[in-house]
Order: sequence, then C-alpha cells, then structure tokens
Amino acid sequence: MSPADHFSTLKHDAQAALLEFIGTTFFLLLGLGGIQAATGEAITSSGGSTIEQVLYISTCMGLSLLVSAWLFFRVTGGLFNPNISLALLLVGVITPVRFVLFCIAQLLGAIAASGLLLALTPGPLSVNTFLQQGINPAQGVFIEMFITTALVLAVLMLAAEKHQATPFAPVGIGLTLFACHLWAVFYTGAAMNTARSFGPAAVTGFPYPKHWVYWVGPFLGSILGAGFYSLLKQ
Repeated sequence: MSPADHFSTLKHDAQAALLEFIGTTFFLLLGLGGIQAATGEAITSSGGSTIEQVLYISTCMGLSLLVSAWLFFRVTGGLFNPNISLALLLVGVITPVRFVLFCIAQLLGAIAASGLLLALTPGPLSVNTFLQQGINPAQGVFIEMFITTALVLAVLMLAAEKHQATPFAPVGIGLTLFACHLWAVFYTGAAMNTARSFGPAAVTGFPYPKHWVYWVGPFLGSILGAGFYSLLKQ
C-alpha cells in the first residue's frame, strides 16, 4: 500500500476519531465519576478501601464501558483505549492513520473527562492510578500487562471476530473490564488503558511517581494479546 492510499480515507478516519473522542469522554466521565463518588463516600464515612468500594469501582468501570461501547460500537467500534487501537493495528483491522488519530482522540477524551469531573465534583480529583504500597514497578507492569491482554483478547474475539454473538460484544467486553478490576484495582488501580491513567494525571499535574508503568504495562499487553490472537487464527 502506497503512502497516498493510507490517507485516502482521511475524512472518514477523522470523523471516526471525533466520535472516539466523544465516546472516550463519555465512557471515562461515567467510569471515573463512579470512582470519584466511591472515594468521596469512603472519605466521608472515615473508611478506607473496602470490598464494597472495590466492587463499586469495578461495577462503575465495567458498566460504563458496556454502555459506552454499545452506543458507539456500530460507528467506530467503541474502542476508547489506545492499547485496543494498537492491538487492532497489529492484527490489521485499522490503518496506521486511523490508529494515530484514534490515539490522539482517546488521550484528549481522557483529559476532557478528567477536567469535566474536576469541575463538576467537590474536592480534589481522586481517580489517579498509582502503585499501592508493597507493589514494585515490575509487579505493576506485569499486572497491567496481563489485564490489558485479557481486555484485548475480549475485544478481538468478541468484536473484531465477526460471528452471531458480535452484537453482544459490549457485554462480554464490559464484563472482562469488571473482572480485571476485581483483581487489580487494589494493586495498580486497574488502568489497562493508558488514556485512563494519562487523563487524570495530566489534569492533576502527575502527582504520583512511576506513571510510566501505565504506558509500558498496557503496551506489552497489546502486543501479547494481539500475538496470542494471531496464533489462534493460524
């Protein structure tokens, strides 16, 4: 394919990227809003992290992705995640131009959602991802890698792979996000989405160290998930 061919669908790619920006903002405003509410309630009741809070956060993120993906699925695929975009690029589902535009749109959408949340809710923004005490960067990278791999496989097997259950792909993808949060939210915040970590960090001035974990871990998860999917398709 010549360079000119990559830009032959630029108008459609730009339109899809605009919708990805709106969809990412919608998804993260709902999901991060739930986390902000759960954290605020825990502070108000003088409680720390509890099983109920983990379930609340996991449910908010899982249902937010389910609803948002179902709304935007038939237009852009409802990705809302640069790491999913990377996996789709690696397996040949989207073009390099669309990949770049989607990543920009998703990162900007995450910033917009975080800014809106900061403006709409009282108190400081408490939705940043960071490594909990006792979790070292290597553990954080591998946890993020594995949960991102799970999410990538869910998207590739349920949405990119066309079959009778494809219209219900958002349900399976949302449940995958929910399950991954149940494991990882207590240890890393369960990003599995670089945009999800980057948006709040950018709005709050990167208050926590080792933010690179949320770039490296999900990036490796994209490669691992796409590689495993390619092996399954051989």
